[in-house]
Amino acid sequence: MGIIKNRVVMETNDKGYLLYSESFIGAYTRGKTREEALSKFQLEIQRYCKWAGIDFSPYSIVESIIVQTEKSELRIEEADSEVIFHSEKAPMLERDYEMLKSRALKSANDFQILYDSILHKDYAPQKERLSFYGPVPSTAKQMYDHTNYVTNYYVGEIGIKMKNLDNIYENRIQAIQAIEDTDRFLENKTFNGSYGEQWSLRKVLRRFIWHDCIHAKGMYRMATKRWGEERILNPFYF
Repeated sequence: MGIIKNRVVMETNDKGYLLYSESFIGAYTRGKTREEALSKFQLEIQRYCKWAGIDFSPYSIVESIIVQTEKSELRIEEADSEVIFHSEKAPMLERDYEMLKSRALKSANDFQILYDSILHKDYAPQKERLSFYGPVPSTAKQMYDHTNYVTNYYVGEIGIKMKNLDNIYENRIQAIQAIEDTDRFLENKTFNGSYGEQWSLRKVLRRFIWHDCIHAKGMYRMATKRWGEERILNPFYF
């Protein structure tokens, strides 16, 4: 039985806890309490490793260690987030960048695969619900458009201007190309973005993977409840 060390960054407003894995970039858990969120990492890391093609023994134990804690005024309980990891301010090695790039592209492609498997893109399972940013996306089409929409916003926070394409995978490729066209992008400079939030290239790539996953999970749960697990593809292994 092996022990897998999982370094965790915690963001909280005391109404909810959003925990990010620093060891498995893009993996995350949520909970009303710190303990609830921490308890979910065993299954989350197992799912993430299967998705990312990382060996994970069923006998492995995930040991989560909180290495950074940030208080926020945002609605963490609704998955609003602004945290930048201390490690996301460091320059990048090319191998680190290539790994994060590969996962950010895979995530967008898998989001497209999931979306394409849903029969009726405009099916709405519930009445309109509001969150901090307005109406919560409830149909597959709304979830898809929302997830893709943030692409130019994320890269814009590190000084890259682009117009979104309608296809999430093609749009992600475009964003990556725009990043690589930037001089010395591996220096991973820190930017003061909108609303006083700090951003870096590492953070943008992590947010791509996380944002895809959080909305893919909502889309998958909605679709399987309506059409069953046999009909809906599950590339994220929810």
